[in-house]
Amino acid sequence: MHKNPIETVDKQGNVNEKRYFGFRRNVFFTGLTSFLTDISVKMVYSVMPMFLLSIGASKTSLALIEGIAESTASLVKAFSGFWSDKIGKNKPFLLVGYGVTALIMPLYALVTTPFQVLYLRFVERFGKGIRTAPRDSLIAGSVLNGETGKSFGFQKAMDNSGAIVGPLIAFVLLAILPGNYRLIFLIAGIPSVITIFVIIFGIKEARKPKSELFTKFHFEDFSPRFYLFLVIIFVFTLGNSTDALLLVKANEVGVKVAFIPLVYLITNLVSVLLAIPVGVLSDRIGKEKILISGYLIYSAVYFGFGITTSIGPIVALFALYGLYSATTDGIQKAYISDIIDMNKKGTGLGIYNMLLGVTLLPASLIGGLLYDKVNSGAPFYFGAMISFIAAILMLIFILTGRNQPPNPFNEKKKTKRSLQLTGFANSYTPTSHKQVAVCLINCFRPIHRISSKEPVLKIRRLVNGINA
Repeated sequence: MHKNPIETVDKQGNVNEKRYFGFRRNVFFTGLTSFLTDISVKMVYSVMPMFLLSIGASKTSLALIEGIAESTASLVKAFSGFWSDKIGKNKPFLLVGYGVTALIMPLYALVTTPFQVLYLRFVERFGKGIRTAPRDSLIAGSVLNGETGKSFGFQKAMDNSGAIVGPLIAFVLLAILPGNYRLIFLIAGIPSVITIFVIIFGIKEARKPKSELFTKFHFEDFSPRFYLFLVIIFVFTLGNSTDALLLVKANEVGVKVAFIPLVYLITNLVSVLLAIPVGVLSDRIGKEKILISGYLIYSAVYFGFGITTSIGPIVALFALYGLYSATTDGIQKAYISDIIDMNKKGTGLGIYNMLLGVTLLPASLIGGLLYDKVNSGAPFYFGAMISFIAAILMLIFILTGRNQPPNPFNEKKKTKRSLQLTGFANSYTPTSHKQVAVCLINCFRPIHRISSKEPVLKIRRLVNGINA
């Protein structure tokens, strides 16, 4: 019997798997790569707004740099997701994508103009575009027992753990060497290089049979509710401008530059503590309900940023912003993963990530213009209003979904399996345990191809035991 390097079968026919802190191997090591990369990225990101302002950038150009970098590079996310589905591999995309980040991070130390930052930021985000959808597809394909919320919650927790360590390192360096941004950029390259070795030695490629590959894209391959959900994501993201404006706001109400990374750390600390519990809760009560809560929290937080003028409330709002992060980012991906088929997860998640990035450009531009041309509260009032609308749309999405017909793809699979099992029950007279087991393997094969190997592995173990 062929042995999966990650899964083994014991004498009782149970599938055993080496887990790391309760998570499957690929889920754990993709989380570790995100942790290390986020240390690098957030070391740079936490001081980049102040660095850009120090070399002559305006608040509008600051927001525009973030928007252009994220939006333009995000166009590759759908392509990389579809391509990973087409060839049935994810690991090469991770190596290239994280490799680009490792190369770019130290180069920020050489820039002298905002345009040079834009160029490097674009290339670095292009690398993120290459890796994001295949990474999410790898996570979704490694999940058992419907634990998508938990697995993507772990991914988000590791993201934010790196986002805690990175700003903390930047804070210490700025405290020791005030204004020495370039040293931070150089040191930021170290964790991103370690990431490459984690991918090479830690992550196992989850190959798919050629018959199951998604080789040609058609819009009708995805359900109408998938597209409706994307509309809600678009509306919400339109009011979700770059976090750089939050850091600028904190500085304007009195938070010193050296403490800016520390304030941002609070957001990520709260998100780390809550991401996995919220993910587990979403698996139990429904991800749609959690998302409505997240959108409402975001609306309240942004309204608070709009009206506050002192340091105390700003710190509390950054903590609540971490709660919003825990209830939306990973949950949205988990929900997307739940409503699309196994062989299309890379493509579906790629479209989702592309939409987020493309929408960030107008969102950041609107936020920057409102900040510069109106006042410091205007972009936050706008974001609060848009997110509240998104929460209402999500509620309507839930209510209308109760009367939706089942997914035709899933019904076709269920019907096919039902016919096979019915035919077996009506026409087969058992003559040996081996014949029963072999027939059950064939009956389970359709559902095995879209879920896990556990039922088939157990039955094959039974067959081997009978042969012995």
